Amino acid sequence: MRQQWTRRASLSASLKIGDHRGRYRTPEEEESHIPFAQDSLIRQWNSMQNVADENQEKSQTPIQRSKYLLNINVGGKLFQIACKILAKYPITRLGKLALYTDPMKKLQLCDDYLVQKNEYFFDRDPMIFHYIFHFYRSGVLWVMEEMCPSNFVEEIEYWGIHLKYSQRCCRILFEEKQDELSEYLKIEKELEAELEPLESGEQFNGKFLGRFRKAVWNLIENPYSSVPAKIIAVMSSFFVLISIVGMTLSTVEEMKKTGKMWMEQMEMICAIFFTSEYLMRLISSSSFKNFLRAAFNAVDLVAILPFYIQLLFENMDEGDMQYHEELHKVENVSKLGKVLKLIKLMRIFRILKLARHSTGLRAFSFTMRQCYQQVCCLLLFIAMGVFTFSALIHSVEHDVPGTDFTSIPYAWWWAAVSLSTVGYGDTVPDTILGRMVAFVCISFGIILNGMPISILYNKFSDYYAKLKAHEMSQSHQLSRRIRLKERVLQKFSECWRADPHYYR
Repeated sequence: MRQQWTRRASLSASLKIGDHRGRYRTPEEEESHIPFAQDSLIRQWNSMQNVADENQEKSQTPIQRSKYLLNINVGGKLFQIACKILAKYPITRLGKLALYTDPMKKLQLCDDYLVQKNEYFFDRDPMIFHYIFHFYRSGVLWVMEEMCPSNFVEEIEYWGIHLKYSQRCCRILFEEKQDELSEYLKIEKELEAELEPLESGEQFNGKFLGRFRKAVWNLIENPYSSVPAKIIAVMSSFFVLISIVGMTLSTVEEMKKTGKMWMEQMEMICAIFFTSEYLMRLISSSSFKNFLRAAFNAVDLVAILPFYIQLLFENMDEGDMQYHEELHKVENVSKLGKVLKLIKLMRIFRILKLARHSTGLRAFSFTMRQCYQQVCCLLLFIAMGVFTFSALIHSVEHDVPGTDFTSIPYAWWWAAVSLSTVGYGDTVPDTILGRMVAFVCISFGIILNGMPISILYNKFSDYYAKLKAHEMSQSHQLSRRIRLKERVLQKFSECWRADPHYYR
């Protein structure tokens, strides 16, 4: 029998009195050190042991087949736990293993059973089981910060141990870390969905003109698939900018007289390009319903509709001007002119087409979707500030002759401008109390505007960096393919020049 050393009653269960090796360990001993456990109750296990060494070990240390001890092998490491201790937790897996008398039920709880050594084998993580082993001996489940929350929860659920057995401070920190990890994984999943195209090229397999539609889809939706696809993406952004510049110049009086024809032709070219791009996306779509639900496709439709509605209304105007005979027809023509101006203004939404090829706009849109709660809280605080300070400034300034704060709705503009710290100066308070209210309003606006900026900026920079990294990886793959083609052509030219028939 091995001599049992006296142990100190502390958390360091493997530290023995009189044994100086527990204080200073060599690197080899540090690797074999097992926390929260007695060295005498845990030993290394190897299925490929030498037979002679195994026989020698059997002769020195006989196998314990006591009904009071349970031999548990977890991932190659042997643990011995008293059945009386395991019986205190009958709901857990090891508690059931200690209480069951039916061998078949015991075999259902473990992965394997070694009859010669009376060992129950579990193919689980032995490092995490050290904390499970310590839980059975002390009744406290320790949670370390360096452990993965998902892996740890999976392991304790397998062993049937609840997190409530851990200390409250450890449990709070662990749950916070678990929530952060879940939120991080959720955002990563949504970012992957944002990076991936709306449709996959595999959806065209087995469909009508599948190969042709897949080629068109790669040409329009995947700018990093080939050089022509990248050229089309650049042309789309170029035509959007040209269209916005043309719409802006059309409001200048000098351009209306000299460059009207030129701007109309430019608008027609842009509309033709946008229409052909929209039709190509419609043809290459594998699902018409999903195509209509996509936000970018709705933006494309809004970008081309004003041009055709304008043509329709202009034809209606010409017909009414030629054949109108009553006064109400002339009134209808003027109403149509107002509607036509409104439709022309809808062309400003074409700038949203840049979000399809702009990493910054996509990151901004993704940030707004992820931080909508913070943005809604900010808008709520701004509304509360506007109503509060407009009422205060009206109650202080309404008796002043010639004041602009004649009512609370008239004071809304002043409160909104002051909260945003813009301060146009078109409306100012005259009394001392009014200026004090204005100072408090501006101070509140500074504090209010400073709170969400850091949150939004940090998340935007994080999302933008991830989107940009993905874009750069795809761009690098495309440029590498291009250089490969150049190298192949150069190799062929060198081989052709080395041919002696080349000089004849």
